[in-house]
Amino acid sequence: MSTATTTDLAEEFMERRTPLQRVQGVLHKYPYLSPLIVLVVAVIVFYLLNERFLLPQNLSFMTQQTVVVGTLAIAQTLVILTAGIDLSIGAATTLAQMTMANLAVFVTASNVLPIAGQNPYVAIFIGILVGVLTGVINGFLIVRLNLPPFIVTLGTLSVFTALTLILFKARTIQAPEMPEVMKWLGNTFQIGEFQLMYGVILMLIMYVIFGYILKNTAWGLHVYAVGDDPNAAQLSGISTKRVIFSVYVVSGLIIGIAGWLTIGRVGSASPNPDPLLNLDTITAVVIGGTSLFGGRGTLLGTLIGAFIITVVQNGLSLAGLDQAYRVLAIGVLVIIAVAVDQWIRRVKA
Repeated sequence: MSTATTTDLAEEFMERRTPLQRVQGVLHKYPYLSPLIVLVVAVIVFYLLNERFLLPQNLSFMTQQTVVVGTLAIAQTLVILTAGIDLSIGAATTLAQMTMANLAVFVTASNVLPIAGQNPYVAIFIGILVGVLTGVINGFLIVRLNLPPFIVTLGTLSVFTALTLILFKARTIQAPEMPEVMKWLGNTFQIGEFQLMYGVILMLIMYVIFGYILKNTAWGLHVYAVGDDPNAAQLSGISTKRVIFSVYVVSGLIIGIAGWLTIGRVGSASPNPDPLLNLDTITAVVIGGTSLFGGRGTLLGTLIGAFIITVVQNGLSLAGLDQAYRVLAIGVLVIIAVAVDQWIRRVKA
């Protein structure tokens, strides 16, 4: 047998893969496939358990339930793609929404601050700027002081929460006390029997915009490169610190928008952040196939992950199970998602 023939046979043998390895390769190439499979299976199972699950009214409710976590999960995805994490995302959102609500609240309401009665559009703009500022603070501490993102955002979680309570006197502002534009994103319109919230449309538009940016711009490619291998990215001429700082700033912009969206969804502005909001955003990102080690993931997967959380919680609720079982199910999904991610990362090139 000739040497050339022997080489060809050796290469053919090396290229052979088992069916499991092929699946591993496909999931590595398309990170959103595994959460999509989970979502489809979950929908089928919960429909079989309760036919009301797919009624238009329940589907409308689930899309509305997803909107806040889904929007904030965009910001969390950008951060995690750089191998970072943001534990302050819920507190920052609350600070932004309370800023715009206290600026726009009617002066005729009781116990308002001297800043009340501002133009609602100006109030929204300033609230979004506050969200951006929280991102600037996180990014500065991480990049300039070389502090771990986990420690920084754990600290700013307490700082932003305390600032909200100190500045705004722990007062909840109710819907009738605010101009209509503050609550507009919570309004819905009818599509047959399905009710779609304007906030959901905004969320989907943001997914399209940032999905395009990540896939088709130099900045998006740099985000992936920094998360995958910061040393290699630095050697290739990418300013890793600048990229990481910009990611936290953009994350802050999304947080500010989410603050406005939360007012519309909830119908009020409360100074007490949802204690599960940080965990839910991280859960959506991880279940959606984005690696906690950075450099791999898609926003499409994150959107699917956010819907998985809502579907599981809603489905178990319709099945009559206690809240504890819903929390248990989400925890199990997170562990499985991380295990699958570890397995996928070992794929052979």
